[in-house]
Amino acid sequence: MTSKIFRSIILVAGSILLASFLLIFGVLYSYFIGELKKELRYGANYVAKGIEMSGIEYLEQLESQNRITLMEADGTVIYDSEAKIETMENHANRKEVKDAVVTGSGEDIRYSKTLSERTSYYAVRLHNGYILRLAKQQKTVATILLGITQPLLYILAFMFLLGAFVANKLAKKITEPVNNLDLEHPERNEAYDEVAPLLTKIYRQKSMIKEQLEEARKRQEEFEMITENMEEGFLIIDNKMEILSCNSSTKKLFDLKDMVPHQNVVTLNRTEKFQKVMKQVLEGKHQEIEMEIEENYYQLIANPVFHGKGHEIAGAVIVFVNITDRIAGEKLRREFTANVSHELKTPLTSISGFAEIMQNGIVKQEDVPKFAGNIFKESQRLIALVNDIIKLSQLDEGILPYEKEEISLKGLADEVVLRLQPIAHKKGIRLEVLGEDLCLKTVRPVLEEILYNLCDNAIKYNKEKGSVKVLIEKKVQGIAVSVTDTGVGIPLSSQNRIFERFYRVDKSHSKEIGGTGLGLSIVKHGAAYLGASVKVDSIVGVGTTITVLFLGQKSLS
Repeated sequence: MTSKIFRSIILVAGSILLASFLLIFGVLYSYFIGELKKELRYGANYVAKGIEMSGIEYLEQLESQNRITLMEADGTVIYDSEAKIETMENHANRKEVKDAVVTGSGEDIRYSKTLSERTSYYAVRLHNGYILRLAKQQKTVATILLGITQPLLYILAFMFLLGAFVANKLAKKITEPVNNLDLEHPERNEAYDEVAPLLTKIYRQKSMIKEQLEEARKRQEEFEMITENMEEGFLIIDNKMEILSCNSSTKKLFDLKDMVPHQNVVTLNRTEKFQKVMKQVLEGKHQEIEMEIEENYYQLIANPVFHGKGHEIAGAVIVFVNITDRIAGEKLRREFTANVSHELKTPLTSISGFAEIMQNGIVKQEDVPKFAGNIFKESQRLIALVNDIIKLSQLDEGILPYEKEEISLKGLADEVVLRLQPIAHKKGIRLEVLGEDLCLKTVRPVLEEILYNLCDNAIKYNKEKGSVKVLIEKKVQGIAVSVTDTGVGIPLSSQNRIFERFYRVDKSHSKEIGGTGLGLSIVKHGAAYLGASVKVDSIVGVGTTITVLFLGQKSLS
């Protein structure tokens, strides 16, 4: 802006100086031409008086810078101060001569072919009828003007430099208030009135931009808060497959510690399946596949992002949903169906076989009670299996028709131990209940089922003449009920699976031990129903302790 103002001032000043220079030259030229004419008139009148007083001899004695010509009334030259009269033509047709003959005087300016220059002429008629004419070349005027041109040019150059200096100072002074504007606070500026509308507009635009930036910042924070708290992996890429943004779940999934600028998305997973999805989504196709990453299963959902209202692909949004539990659940359901079919088939086959033998009369009469006993035993096993499956289904769906009530944990444990005492006595196993007599408000049948299954398992997998202890105690986290045995123990590799339905650590002895294989699964689901947690501590060959902890619960006694 300063340079533009400077150039404008210089241009104006230069134009004025040039115009002034030309005007001065024009005025001076006109002035000098006027003075020349005056000089010619004065000189002509002066010489005319000299001729009238002294005759033509006066001209020969006269020294003049002007050309003097004397001619008769008919234009015949009788004297010329610069040329021979014999070579001169008749001047009767010259304008100044004609005017002088008619009016007594005449003047003219013309280009002389003889002298090849412009010349001013003045003629006057004498009393004797002769015409006296004085002539002077205009180059005298040009010479004078050229003589003053050099100082004028110096003056012009000085004025131009002075103008440039003043223009520079003036431009800076004019732009100084503008350059010192505080655009961060446009409403506080005191500048030219002409700038006030601009400052007002800047203030409004600044306020609008500030609001828009604040809104954008809030949306960005909301977006980051949402994506960072998503369990699902969230990833944004551009149309060059370069990662623009991803949340912490994605970084954790692909073990990304530091994002590399312009990192290509295929570096996260180099499988052909993943690369094909990335390619197709950037072709504008919605993609949805299942893939395995680090022993977990994920559903990959990829959607293209289009630029504006056109069909140009700007990038893609990719979401990774962990479906490991769903896949595991489906697997468990398939295993459960297979196991239930197998477990139901075994007693049904036995019952059917014994009944068929009895129906065909192959069994001796004295063996009928034995076969009937086997049928009863297998049917009871079948009933127990069906009852356990029903219990699990009820626990899964939370539709148990029970109400919470206040119970004594020690009293309930004593009842369970009393029911299992005959079974323990056969194996020489000692049962005992230890700890405090704490009261708890809970669902009695569910807790009773949990304790029964824990103690039953502790007896089944115990050693001969071993022991089973039920310990009730108050802890910082809540009330804990633990069942400890001195049995075979559970390998570490199987401790996470013992609560699966029909899972057995040693399947070869499952028929000898008995049971439906759903006991610990009922314990886990029952504890979840009551809001408790289950913990397993076991050492192979030493024994196992399973603890049910009622978090945050306090004794009512």
